[in-house]
Amino acid sequence: MDMVEQWLWRQWSHRGPFAAVMFPLSLVYAGLATWNRSRLEDHQRSVFLPLKAVIVVGNLTVGGSGKTPMTAWLARSLVRAGYRPGIVSRGYGRRNAHASLLVGPGADPAVVGDEPLMLARGTGVPVWVDRDRVRAARALAEAQGVDVVISDDGLQHHRLPRDISILMLDGRRGLGNGLCLPAGPLREPRATVGRADFVVNTGGTPRQGEYAMTLVAADRLHSVARPNVTRPLRTVAGRPAHGVAGIADPERFFRALEHAGVDLMRHPFPDHHRFRAHDILFDDPAPVLMTEKDAVKCRNLADERHWYWPVSAQPEPAFERALLQRLETCIRLKYLG
Repeated sequence: MDMVEQWLWRQWSHRGPFAAVMFPLSLVYAGLATWNRSRLEDHQRSVFLPLKAVIVVGNLTVGGSGKTPMTAWLARSLVRAGYRPGIVSRGYGRRNAHASLLVGPGADPAVVGDEPLMLARGTGVPVWVDRDRVRAARALAEAQGVDVVISDDGLQHHRLPRDISILMLDGRRGLGNGLCLPAGPLREPRATVGRADFVVNTGGTPRQGEYAMTLVAADRLHSVARPNVTRPLRTVAGRPAHGVAGIADPERFFRALEHAGVDLMRHPFPDHHRFRAHDILFDDPAPVLMTEKDAVKCRNLADERHWYWPVSAQPEPAFERALLQRLETCIRLKYLG
């Protein structure tokens, strides 16, 4: 699967023969996406939520762009500003996908999803999973006292009204060739960029009107089996180690480990992979390093060799100031209206 994704991104990086062959299907996809957005945005007018605001975080492209770290950072920022935020998520890949659930810190990731569980544990704010994000947002407001809802990976979920939209861009890949699936990597036409309130560039050089965000890795590793147990990252530098990643862009994680001096043996898996013991148990004593997102699924499989390396979002300071100012304006206008 990883090889297929890498091949696709090579095709999506330019407008070559593959894009030309797929272009008619891309036009159909773009037309359907535009029609669906228009249809659901009309439905938004009939939806009332007892909230101060809804903030949507998402991206346009297939793959990772820092959405979940941004969601976690945003939750903490809103708490510091005096709001009572909560997070809604679909909980991709979970069993019983139609269930509507509050995510507790001890929840089963197979039931609630890996990213929602990581967000619940990492932020301390209420997290609700539901395919129907309107229902989830209402549940957070009525049952948890939330006043601002953050919709993780919610840019394409147009049924949920939004007051602020944050579009995340992978600074390395950008928008690829600018075409919709399957000729390019876009989930919606690129004109959607202009509809976003904020565009955040992760790991690249922001263009005019964009804000920069970096993913900052911790200087300590956490035990997967016992997260309160830590060790300095430098203790694995210069030593062989297994790198395990079931995320949208495993290479980003692997490159960061190698940059830290780890002699890495790569083990990439598809995003949201459901790990089994044989995926992470190797016939040698070398440490096994993974992402925090993967660690929530591997806790019951892990032993003393397994460690995760947390990362956190760090947007430029101007972004936080602009976001909170926009939020205050949205709330004031809503109450005046």
